[in-house]
Parts: sequence; C-alpha cells; structure tokens
Amino acid sequence: MRHYEITLIVHPDQSSQVTTMTEKYKEIITTGGGGVHREEDWGRKHLAYPINKIYKAHYLMMNIECDKETLDKLNYNFRFNDAVLRNLIISKSKAITTPSIMMTNTEEEKEKATTKK
Repeated sequence: MRHYEITLIVHPDQSSQVTTMTEKYKEIITTGGGGVHREEDWGRKHLAYPINKIYKAHYLMMNIECDKETLDKLNYNFRFNDAVLRNLIISKSKAITTPSIMMTNTEEEKEKATTKK
C-alpha cells in the first residue's frame, strides 16, 4: 500500500456536511484495507482566486495509506460530489502523522490571542 496526502476544497455552503463527508471517505479507505494517519480540518479560508464566484471555501487535509483501487474510488467520489470544488492527491514516501504547518500556525495564533487578554 502507498501513502497519499489528500487536500479538498469544499463549497462554503456545505461546511456543515464536512464531518459526514470525511466519515464517508474514511469508511471507503478502511473497507479497502487502508488507514488514515492524519486528518485536519483547516476551516474556512480565502481562495487565491474565485471559483464560480466563490471567494471563501472550507479546507480539509488527510494523510492516508491505501491501494490503487481505493484511491480510484475516492477520486471518483471527489469528482462527482458537487460540494468538492477542487481536490489534490499527492503521493508520499512515508506516513505523515505530525501536525501540518497550517495547524501549528492556528495553535500559535490561539496562544497569542489568549496571552494578550
């Protein structure tokens, strides 16, 4: 099995459905014999450029381990899900379990905000 990093940009109107979407994708991965090493919800962020007159979107990132058939299933689900605006699948050489830069930056910002008060 190979390791992959998946980043999803979800329509902002579907932000409430993000947890059910990730559970569905995790179920596809685990039934295929794979595993999820890291799952991060980055929340709503501004897009670099508008997509279909949308300026903000909900970002998700997952590091998974799965076979080619499971990855094809996931890619098929991303393609035909109207809530997913863009997706990016990157092959990795090993499992990544440490928090990403996006998550460490948000934690540092929270700490700075609490110390200022």
